[in-house]
Amino acid sequence: METATNADLRKGFLAQDLFRTGEVRGVYTHDDRLVVGGAVPGVGQLELPAWDVLGTPTHLTRRELGIVNVGEPGHVLVDNEKFELRHLDGLFVGRGSEVVFAGPDAAFYFVSAPAHATYPTVQLSHAAVEPVKLGSPEGANERSLYRYAWGQELQTAVLQFGVTVIADGSVWNTCPPHLHDRRTEVYLYVDLDEKDRVFHFMGRPGAARHLVMANREAVISPPWSIHSGVGTGSYAFIWAMGGENNEYTDLTPVPLEDL
Repeated sequence: METATNADLRKGFLAQDLFRTGEVRGVYTHDDRLVVGGAVPGVGQLELPAWDVLGTPTHLTRRELGIVNVGEPGHVLVDNEKFELRHLDGLFVGRGSEVVFAGPDAAFYFVSAPAHATYPTVQLSHAAVEPVKLGSPEGANERSLYRYAWGQELQTAVLQFGVTVIADGSVWNTCPPHLHDRRTEVYLYVDLDEKDRVFHFMGRPGAARHLVMANREAVISPPWSIHSGVGTGSYAFIWAMGGENNEYTDLTPVPLEDL
């Protein structure tokens, strides 16, 4: 990590070009064996693929799924049951289900993780989730944390995910940063203007590096890495985690002086 070039870091940890009209695209990482992907149906419908890397007849044969719509309204069919999703609405899908994406202007982000148990599908309206207020204007890190699946209320096997929206005038997310040795986390940055970027910091405390990220790009943060970023304009990000422990507060704070 410390001796890698910036190109090496981008190749190893950055997921780009996930959203192409008429396609489902994904990245498989051996870090807690998460799959990170995007589905943009366009005028048709798209099925969630059973890529060869999974070694199963369907994508969710042994996995569970979190979905967030980062585009305009669309819908997801789960075993032929229709779930309407507006911008930043979420959906948790339990193990064993068949999933189809639809909506001409929708863009669905998803993360799947291995699951040892099956839990019911649950629709998660962004407007209905009470946000946790974090940070302050003085620290330039004021933000609203929307917890969709976080180890309480909604049962999952291992998956956690939600959305954090940075307040107007603030730029930092997850600052001060932290570690969670028992979970891998993925950030997808969304709702950035075309001209804006997020400088995402990762690596071990005391030896952090950065990636410059554009709208709808995702970064994989292994358990040994901090994850924090600063934007040049307004933005939000979708966080998703999977690992040994799905207790949300299982983390280790990293003081700024340790960076």
